[in-house]
Amino acid sequence: MTLDSSRAVVHLAESLAALPHKADSAHLQQALPGGDPTGGRQPGYFDQLARAESRRRIRASAGYTYLGEVLAESRDSVLHRWDDRATRPVRVYLPASTVANFQPEFLNAVRRALERWGDAGIPVRFTVDPDSTQAEVRFTWKVQFDIDRTGQTDLMWDQDGHILSALVTLATFDPHGQPLAPSDVQVVAVHEMGHVLGLDHSSDSSDIMFGSTRVRDLSSRDIRTAQLLYELAPGSVR
Repeated sequence: MTLDSSRAVVHLAESLAALPHKADSAHLQQALPGGDPTGGRQPGYFDQLARAESRRRIRASAGYTYLGEVLAESRDSVLHRWDDRATRPVRVYLPASTVANFQPEFLNAVRRALERWGDAGIPVRFTVDPDSTQAEVRFTWKVQFDIDRTGQTDLMWDQDGHILSALVTLATFDPHGQPLAPSDVQVVAVHEMGHVLGLDHSSDSSDIMFGSTRVRDLSSRDIRTAQLLYELAPGSVR
C-alpha cells in the first residue's frame, strides 16, 4: 500500500515473516517550488551526461539490484543518499526509554543493525553520539503505532538529493499487542536503516527491503542495490 502527497510518501512494510509486524517508512522532502526536485534549474551539459550514465548503469543492474524499481515507483526520479560519510561518520542519537517493554538489549540490537550495513561495504559509517543536539539520525521509541506497523523512518534531504537527517521510530509491541524481542527489533532496525541510507522497497520477498519482509537479514540484492546507489551521484536521473 502506498500513500502519497505533494510532500510525503508513506509506505507500509511488514518487518517479520513469522510475526505480524510492519515497518513503515515516511520519506519527507524539503518543499520545492511546484514540487520540482530540481528547483526549476536546467541541468548543464555535463550534468546531462552524468544522468545518462546513471540511467545506463541502473538499467544494466536490473535483476541483481532493485534500484530501477525504486526509481520507477518514485514521483521525482531522484536518488537520495548521504554524501561523503565514509570518513566522517553520521552521528546517531540512540537513547534508552521508559516505555512499556523497552529493554536495554534493544539498544544493542540497533547497534548490530548499524554494524550490519557497515559490514555490507556501504561507504557510510555511523557513530552513536550521546549528544542529541549534534545528531543527524535520531532514534525514538513508542509502545505501539496506531496503524499496522512497528517502525517508521522520516528523512529530510536537500534539493540535490543529499540526505540531511533522519528520525527513526521503533515500537516495543507489535500491532496486536505482542511484545517484541531484541531479535525482532534488530530486524526492524535493519529494514529501517536501509531507508536511512536512501533505499526504498524491493518487490522481491527474499530482500529485507521487501514491502512485506520475509527474511531476517540483508540479501545480496539489498547489498548490491545500496552499493550501486552510493556509486552514483545523488539527485535527479531524468
